[in-house]
Amino acid sequence: MKYFPFLIAALMVLSSCGNQQVTQESFDEIPWMTLTEVDQISKKKPRMVLVDVYTPWCGPCKMMNNSTFKDPELVDYIGKNYHAVKFNAEGPDAITFNGKEYANPKFRSDLPKNRRNQMHQFTGTLGVRGYPTIVIFDTELNKVNQVVGYRTAEQLLEFLKGMEG
Repeated sequence: MKYFPFLIAALMVLSSCGNQQVTQESFDEIPWMTLTEVDQISKKKPRMVLVDVYTPWCGPCKMMNNSTFKDPELVDYIGKNYHAVKFNAEGPDAITFNGKEYANPKFRSDLPKNRRNQMHQFTGTLGVRGYPTIVIFDTELNKVNQVVGYRTAEQLLEFLKGMEG
């Protein structure tokens, strides 16, 4: 009986904790954005940026989309630590990134979507030589690293965790 007041106090503390909502952001899929969106949001919410440079005709790019970028651990890690961008290396869209404008003036709209097209100016600026390429930018939108070629979720997670610190 002498512990009864302590038990009541403990139960009161625990029940009051239940009224407070503690939310930890969790991700079921990668929250992909455009380069222009990242350019705008980075000023308000600085984070490192992961850019998946792909093409619609690239087999390994499709494999990464269907497996690597579906891995729950990788999805959650990217969602919590990076602004993530999918960028079509041969796409027609004009973009603004880090205060600069980029376009694809030689884009050929007469070609099927799954065929090679002209390289976007931003792709050339990044120095991309193969697909897929994952490019990492720091919080100031400076390119800090890249990796070319297909990666499993485990390989990509290891690469991204190596970017810390």
